[in-house]
Amino acid sequence: MLVGSLVAIVTPMFEDGSLDYESLGHLIDWHVDCGTRGIVVVGTTGESPTVNVDEHATLIEYTVKHVSNRVAVIAGTGANSTAEAVELSAHALKVGADMSLSVVPYYNKPNQEGLYQHFCKIAETVDMPHILYNVPSRTVADLQNETVFKLAEIDNIIGIKDATGDMARGAELINKTPEEFVVYSGDDATFMALMMLGSQGVISVTANVVPKEVQDVCEAVVAGDLKKARSLNHQISLLNENLFIEANPIPVKWALKRMGKIQNGIRLPLVDLGEKFHQPVLDSLDHAGVKI
Repeated sequence: MLVGSLVAIVTPMFEDGSLDYESLGHLIDWHVDCGTRGIVVVGTTGESPTVNVDEHATLIEYTVKHVSNRVAVIAGTGANSTAEAVELSAHALKVGADMSLSVVPYYNKPNQEGLYQHFCKIAETVDMPHILYNVPSRTVADLQNETVFKLAEIDNIIGIKDATGDMARGAELINKTPEEFVVYSGDDATFMALMMLGSQGVISVTANVVPKEVQDVCEAVVAGDLKKARSLNHQISLLNENLFIEANPIPVKWALKRMGKIQNGIRLPLVDLGEKFHQPVLDSLDHAGVKI
């Protein structure tokens, strides 16, 4: 069980949109040094909708090799095609990823039985630990808790990233799933509160720019030092808000560029952060103590 901060890492790109593996390697090293517990590669923040299948597979393989067992690698392998999700998960297993993160199928709007069958098929076909990922604000389809309870009975479905931000739903997941089933927050603004209810950590966008600080919040909650946890969480609270001021990963990639961590590359249909949002993101970085 991984407890703490798992970064939903960005996919660095050059100005022309080509992939920048050297910068990805530098980011991974930085996260390892800062105490991040796991690297989640090619998730939403990693622009999974716009990398092609070959790039997707190569990003997973590169990350596994570069991490070299220093921390866990969680491969984003979700798709709105069950066959494609199986194929990506099988590749992740083959190249040595520790776990998969599989998002609820998007756009085609399956019902709960379809979602159940989708994740069952992935789990029974690819023998590795799988984490479900529910983010209805993006997928439209919403994996209901009752369906999660059924899926949690499958041995290699080991947890869920719950990005609803709904504390009542999150608490129910924590209280009604098996003890070994892991619940991670997928909502930076509320992850500390969910950890206080029993969540094991966060799959975080904010950790891209303040990896040590997000891990420090997690450690303070686990240690029961809630005064420290609240103080640390307040320090990153503006980032938790303003890194979503436009669609993720637009703001976080802009922030990392200003920090000198990556080049200025993002793929259409996403574009650079709107000028009117520059100052709020800069203010958030300053509030968190990030030096530009």
